Amino acid sequence: MEDKLRFESKLSEEEVQKNFEGMDFFSEVMSGLEEALDYAKGKARPTTVVRKRSLPDIDVAAERKALNLTQKGFASILGVSSRTVEAWEAGKSNPSPTARNLIFLISQDHSLIQKLQTIYE
Repeated sequence: MEDKLRFESKLSEEEVQKNFEGMDFFSEVMSGLEEALDYAKGKARPTTVVRKRSLPDIDVAAERKALNLTQKGFASILGVSSRTVEAWEAGKSNPSPTARNLIFLISQDHSLIQKLQTIYE
């Protein structure tokens, strides 16, 4: 069975093609890379747009308690040590961006707990 990438759009195929007419993808990528390099060197162009992703605020202890999990159980689900969870809750360290996103997703959909538990069993 061959997996195929599927793209869905409200635009017709002709409209999509028209939107990309005359576009040189290589030049666009090179331009973006040059802009990123200039930004990294502190030479951002006036047209450079910097986007910073904001991560959701997470109260680790509150999220864990809402799930009725021990620190050890929560750590197991997240794939970290119980000391790490303890440090997060005590404010001694912060969850990584990946851990914050995972905790946020779990807080929004508690059924993810069962799915994650099966991975680590």
